[in-house]
Amino acid sequence: MRSLFWRILASFWLAIALVAGLSIGMGYLLNQDAWILSRHPAIRDFAQTWTQTFEEQGKDAAQALLEQRRRQFHVSIQVLNEAGDPVVPGTVPPRAEAMEARQRNDNRADDRPLPWRRLAAEYTSPTSGDTYLLIYRIPFPELDEWRKHSLFWPLSALAISLVVLTLFSLLVTLSITRPLNRLRGAVHDLGQASYQQNSLAQLANRRDEFGVLATDFNRMGSRLQSLIGSQRQLLRDVSHELRSPLARLRIALALAERAEAQQREALWPRLTRECDRLEDLISEILALARVDAEHASAETVDINMLLGGVRKDAQLSAADIDVRVDAQPGLTLLGWPTLVERAVDNLLRNALRFSPADRPVEINARLHNGQIEIAVRDHGPGVPPEHLAQLGEPFFRAPGQTSAGHGLGLAIARRAAERHGGSLQLSNHPAGGFVAKLELPLEPRPGV
Repeated sequence: MRSLFWRILASFWLAIALVAGLSIGMGYLLNQDAWILSRHPAIRDFAQTWTQTFEEQGKDAAQALLEQRRRQFHVSIQVLNEAGDPVVPGTVPPRAEAMEARQRNDNRADDRPLPWRRLAAEYTSPTSGDTYLLIYRIPFPELDEWRKHSLFWPLSALAISLVVLTLFSLLVTLSITRPLNRLRGAVHDLGQASYQQNSLAQLANRRDEFGVLATDFNRMGSRLQSLIGSQRQLLRDVSHELRSPLARLRIALALAERAEAQQREALWPRLTRECDRLEDLISEILALARVDAEHASAETVDINMLLGGVRKDAQLSAADIDVRVDAQPGLTLLGWPTLVERAVDNLLRNALRFSPADRPVEINARLHNGQIEIAVRDHGPGVPPEHLAQLGEPFFRAPGQTSAGHGLGLAIARRAAERHGGSLQLSNHPAGGFVAKLELPLEPRPGV
């Protein structure tokens, strides 16, 4: 992953290094004698040239070289030996020596500064080993003129560095603000319910933090759209399912109003039955809604104890059907006990409705591949294979079913499994009957 953190850090580190380097260089250039000695055309490499000329061609040639530099650059040069005596007469006018001597010997405060800058540098001959002291006297007008031209390259380097820093800052700013603007647009679209799942596809291809964020946002948007769609479908299904018992109640009430007293007494059981059906339907709808609204903290769930309690409750309502539990000892997970119990209870009651009285309902629980599997099997007719994929959707019932129910039991179990980050697998058993298997992780997975 090309981390955005390292990209920004490297950009600013390089910018700081450039500014620091140029600042140090400018300070060195503007005020150091060494800079003048190494850069001024009259002085640069002069010591080596003069020494070589003096040792190979003699004093006259060396003196001529000093005169040539004075005429060309207006720089007076004097060369002293180790004893402090002039090696050649040099190019220093007697008046200049007198002025320097007077300034050294006179400490009066009103002395005017000398009209030149005096620089000195030692040079040791690699051939003879003799050391020479070269004294340069550069007039200030000449030095100021040279500085104007010599500052061109440092100032140019500073201008170039500022341009580079500006480009770096622009690129870093664009690399941050453009993805943020696209994410902001996606958030706005999501709030307006007009979000398109592929709107951040290009941003999700990036291999940095923005790419990871865009991928997670796409996943979240898809999940939210799916939830919104399922809620809308649920509302449509609920309104449809509630309309039937309400219509029957309305008809029964209309008949009771017109009936004689004796006939009205016969209608009360029907009204009571329709009210009970309506109450059961509303209870199951609320149970389905509470699965998604569960916000309590996860806690340890003892699967063995939970299965024992569910089996005991189920046997009270269906005493003629045997319920067998085969659970691996010590099964526990971190989750929501109420949801797990409701899911297993719905699966068990669904199996009891379809299983014949002479065949048991089997519950098996085991730890497999890092998750707990709870399978409930009946020995009923099963479900046509073409309808298995639709089982678990709210209010869906396979064609041909005559037992009571509203098609919410499997939907509640599936939502409970998904709330834990697991799943509900539905299938027909090869030896006959129907199998509903809950797959629950040992801990709720992130994002559920």
